[in-house]
Amino acid sequence: MENVNETILAQYANDPSINTIIAGFNQAIDPAALVDLFYAQVFNPQTAIGWGLDVWGRIVGVGRVLNVAETGYIGFHEADDGSSVIGGFGYGIFYGGQGSTSNFALTDDAFRTLIFAKAAANLCDGSIASINAILMRLFSANGKIWIAETSETMMTINHDWTLTPVQAAIIEQSGVLPRPSTVTLAYAKASLS
Repeated sequence: MENVNETILAQYANDPSINTIIAGFNQAIDPAALVDLFYAQVFNPQTAIGWGLDVWGRIVGVGRVLNVAETGYIGFHEADDGSSVIGGFGYGIFYGGQGSTSNFALTDDAFRTLIFAKAAANLCDGSIASINAILMRLFSANGKIWIAETSETMMTINHDWTLTPVQAAIIEQSGVLPRPSTVTLAYAKASLS
């Protein structure tokens, strides 16, 4: 620690035992490096990792683990065991048996983006412009996405790419998008021409 002598009370400043203990502790443990490490990995949400991001998630009220609905599988209907067989190739994944869980843990980068979006949602005024800004923060790398008021009781999320199950779970389950209590969300893949 820098200027360790300034941290000792005046009445103990000349005690050789206390000064020896503090000097030895200061040499053994350099708290400056630990403070910098704590700041980078926990306190600063832009650089936090692992447990630090989990703390920020609890602060803003969003979880790292989402329940992702399974998509359909490539296969034949006569062999259907109730696992939602869909069309031919290019429409799903090969069936690999029943998964042990449908929970999906977000990576640190994806969770950081979700934390910042939830923080923005906690502060937003609920307008369509604010919700659009949150959607663009989450999904701008994929293409265009926006929300439109379809009727008094429905908002439609329009996007020009196909949502993955994880992206759909982020929109539906994470609580990032603020909406009035009687308004439902719908999805529409828009073709921009």
